[in-house]
Amino acid sequence: MKRIGKLLGVALIALLMTGAAGAAELEKAVFAGGCFWCMEAPFDRLPGVVSVTSGYTGGHKKNPTYKEVSAGGTGHAEAVQVVYDRSRISYESLLAVFWHNIDPTVADRQFCDTGHQYRAAIFYLGDRQRALALQSKAALEKSKPFREAIVTEIVPAAEFYPAEEYHQHYYKKNPLRYKYYRSGCGRDKRLKELWGSEAGH
Repeated sequence: MKRIGKLLGVALIALLMTGAAGAAELEKAVFAGGCFWCMEAPFDRLPGVVSVTSGYTGGHKKNPTYKEVSAGGTGHAEAVQVVYDRSRISYESLLAVFWHNIDPTVADRQFCDTGHQYRAAIFYLGDRQRALALQSKAALEKSKPFREAIVTEIVPAAEFYPAEEYHQHYYKKNPLRYKYYRSGCGRDKRLKELWGSEAGH
């Protein structure tokens, strides 16, 4: 019995250590690509992504509300915070998905949404993410399938404020309204023009 108890104890410790090691692989990434409703779905479906949260970042107003951000003047952008497992998906893969879900040729707007709050941006956390983001932008400048310049911001991450609960996973909660908005905003049409078969991926 003592032997079995010791074996169970060792197994438990090993299990806990495995869990701790797994947790250590979790990282965050923050992206802004216009309406945050439309930026959740592309990341949500990726293997290795643990969670996607809509929110606000990059501005000066503490604890902003949707009404304040959407009206402009807070400095914040609608954004998503992606928690991912580095052992299953890389930051480079997230960057690729980001680029193919935005229009990188415009400043202070995305599709039908205009204003600084709807800018496209990569909010990097640390030197590694900054370097990879800059590399991805440089690579796109060489290989892009469109003629316009890439004007998407690559800036340090600031405090991220989760949006109100009704915004979280809006595309799941209100699928018909979400599809109507996305279509009416011309998002998919423009993405197809920019990226062709890579649009949305």
